[in-house]
Amino acid sequence: MTHNPDIRSTPSIGLLRGKVVFISGASRGIGAAAAHLFAHEGASVVLGARGLDALEQIVDDIRSTGGTADAVALDLADDASVHAAIDRVEELHGRLDGAFNNGAVVQEVPGQLQDTTATDIDRQFAVNFRAHWIAMNAEAALMRRSRGGAIVNTSSIGSRRANPDLPAYGAMKRALNSITETAAVSWARDGIRVNGLTPGGTATEMIDEWEAASPGVTRWISDSTPLGRMAEPREIAEVAAFLLSDRASFVTGAIVPVDGGAGA
Repeated sequence: MTHNPDIRSTPSIGLLRGKVVFISGASRGIGAAAAHLFAHEGASVVLGARGLDALEQIVDDIRSTGGTADAVALDLADDASVHAAIDRVEELHGRLDGAFNNGAVVQEVPGQLQDTTATDIDRQFAVNFRAHWIAMNAEAALMRRSRGGAIVNTSSIGSRRANPDLPAYGAMKRALNSITETAAVSWARDGIRVNGLTPGGTATEMIDEWEAASPGVTRWISDSTPLGRMAEPREIAEVAAFLLSDRASFVTGAIVPVDGGAGA
């Protein structure tokens, strides 16, 4: 699969020019695509993930084209690590204009609800829900000290419907939708917009891993998507870039499907 096509051939419109944007889960997939795209559109990006070697390569790529990027170690399952990452943004730039909370884990072994273990539930809660709650609060606190900002959370099409193969994942992503909407209402007066994305099948390393565990799943995803294919990571990042930009100044509390019609 092609995961991160080169964006340098596409002209920048300066969609995020002058903004400081933090991206979690930035070492691969949608997060890596967002890192390249946001920097291409003028943002100074701070990238967080556990895979520091991969992050440093992305940082080097962005800097080589004149962009501004830094990397920070981030373990979403560790509250102190999340707070330290946002503190690092403040040290580097003194403010935060946008945050793309994109890090996630999928169930190690897809399976039915009756086969889902307490360990599955705990891991999904820690990374796919609690970590975003911690991050959103830390990000909002920094945004309040400057001029507000925008937050985008990556949820999933699996949050919008029954999810028999990934029940714990779907449940935590649905909970993420709820706190996204609640934050949008709660923080509107602070000048902070909060939105979510529900991508459908996207050609990322996570899907590769799911295909290895359940052969045929990628064909099933493509066949069940009206557009007849999976998304490329950049196609998801493009919507996140819009929501983080001033072009979306009156959009908050939205959970935006980016699924090729699969949820229609």
